[in-house]
Amino acid sequence: MPRPRRVRRIAGMPGFTHFAPRGCRTKEEVVLTMGEYEAIRLKDHEGLGQKEAAKKMNVSQPTFNRILKSARKKMAKFLVTGKIIRIEGGDFKMVRPRRGAGRGGRGRQGGFAMGPVGKCVCPKCGFSVPHKPGNPCYEKTCPKCGAKMTRG
Repeated sequence: MPRPRRVRRIAGMPGFTHFAPRGCRTKEEVVLTMGEYEAIRLKDHEGLGQKEAAKKMNVSQPTFNRILKSARKKMAKFLVTGKIIRIEGGDFKMVRPRRGAGRGGRGRQGGFAMGPVGKCVCPKCGFSVPHKPGNPCYEKTCPKCGAKMTRG
C-alpha cells in the first residue's frame, strides 16, 4: 500500500484561474494544479532554492523537483500549442504567512487578506459565494462538496 500524499501548502490563490492566448480558437485546456502553480511561483517568480521552496510547500526536495518539472512541462505545452491553461485542484491547504515574514504580514495588500470585495471559491467544484468582510474564506466550507473555500 503506498504512503498517503502530503498536503501541499499554498500561500495564496492566483489572481486568475484561466489564461488563453489572444485569438485562441481551441477549447482544449492544460490543467495546472495548485501545487504546480505554487512551485513555479516559489522557484521561478520568488527565486527561492528548491530546498527552501520544498520546505514552504511541506514536501521533500525530490517531490518538489517532480512537481516543478511537471509544471514546466505543462507551461511549455501551453506556450507551444496555444492551448488554454486552467489552474485548479490538487491536494493543498491554504496557509497564512508567518508573522514578520514577507512584507511584514500586514499593510496595503502586503498581508494575507485581500480586502472587502471579491468572492469565496471552492477549488474542487468551482462554487462561489460573495465574500463577507470579517469572515475569512479559508474558514468556510463549500455547501456542495464540503471542501474548504479559498479567496477568488
